[in-house]
Amino acid sequence: MLQHSDITALFITLRLAATTTLILLVVGTPIAWWLANTRSRLRSLIEAIIALPLVLPPTVLGFYLLLAFSPDSPLGGAVASLGLPSLAFSFTGLVLGSVIYSMPFVVQPLQNSFVSLGKRPLEVAATLGASIFDRFISVVLPLSKMGYLTAAVLGFAHTLGEFGVVLMIGGNIPGETQVLSIAIYDHVEALEYSQAHWLAGGLLISSFLVLLMIYGMNRRIHLMKTS
Repeated sequence: MLQHSDITALFITLRLAATTTLILLVVGTPIAWWLANTRSRLRSLIEAIIALPLVLPPTVLGFYLLLAFSPDSPLGGAVASLGLPSLAFSFTGLVLGSVIYSMPFVVQPLQNSFVSLGKRPLEVAATLGASIFDRFISVVLPLSKMGYLTAAVLGFAHTLGEFGVVLMIGGNIPGETQVLSIAIYDHVEALEYSQAHWLAGGLLISSFLVLLMIYGMNRRIHLMKTS
């Protein structure tokens, strides 16, 4: 059965995933829109930077983020000068690291959704006198709702299974930075396989259901377009 520390780790993980996903949807929308519409030579560079977490080992990213969050770094020093708590080994640091690590899982689906939208709907709305903001709210968002749903689900699910980045940035502080993936590692290290099975099995089932939902939605969309 689940221990009290496991339940606490579950709530921390869910809170981290929800916070990260919300921030990424807000921050990722203008980035994805710019990437979908720009002709700038910097587009490939920005896309490569955003996609870097897909190929970079999580511990490498976590290590450099830990250095960036340390009090000796410009970012850590600025935070300390404001009298704020250190980003390293804190929930805030976990959120910042998770936002960077999960960014491609949110930005890329949004970018693909904006690209597939095309320019025709916006041109029609412009001829009717809609402003840029009105066009985005009344045209882009409704037509891109499946892209937003996919981005939200992928961002949330990916954050649930983080290990290397959160371990490097947040350490393993029960009740503060200990997430499910770290709790599983602790149980395995202590040869508590029964508790590890409960947590690992829950993540396995939830991850499978997420993928099943995404593929099911994509199949229905494809059938609607071809019918």
